[in-house]
Amino acid sequence: MTYERFEDLPVWRFAVEIALDVDALLPDRVIRSKGDLADQLQRSSLSISNNIAEGFERGSTSELICFLYISRGSAGETRSALRVACGMQGTEHLRSRMLEIIEKCLSVSRQLRGWLDSLQNSDIKGQRHLNDVSRARWDQERRREAFMKKLNDIRNAGSKAQDDGGNDAR
Repeated sequence: MTYERFEDLPVWRFAVEIALDVDALLPDRVIRSKGDLADQLQRSSLSISNNIAEGFERGSTSELICFLYISRGSAGETRSALRVACGMQGTEHLRSRMLEIIEKCLSVSRQLRGWLDSLQNSDIKGQRHLNDVSRARWDQERRREAFMKKLNDIRNAGSKAQDDGGNDAR
């Protein structure tokens, strides 16, 4: 599936959930009393989705890869800060919520790793590098792939119909 906007990316949406979940923790007096920790949590959790968005908008695969690594690092930073917060006295009432956010950060890291693997194995340089010739070649390849898929679907449907017909005769 091709995404036109970063807002359509499932991983970006999930990263926004993390930022909102962290934001919901910040008004707690114990977290708020740990000024630097609260500030760092807010910045690192927001950085996850922001770096996905910025990389997506840059228009080149190499820059997208760079920003996805930064986003992944921010997910790790958020996890680290939450683990520290979980160990602090007075945060017992928040631990289950913090552990849930940690699991979301792990999920985002895995999603980003998968996306990065596919990007690093791609020969597409990104929107910025498309010109009329490369765009036409790319469009032609997509049409060919769609045609071949449809042809295979037709073949498979024909084979299934023959198999079903053969079973009725027995």
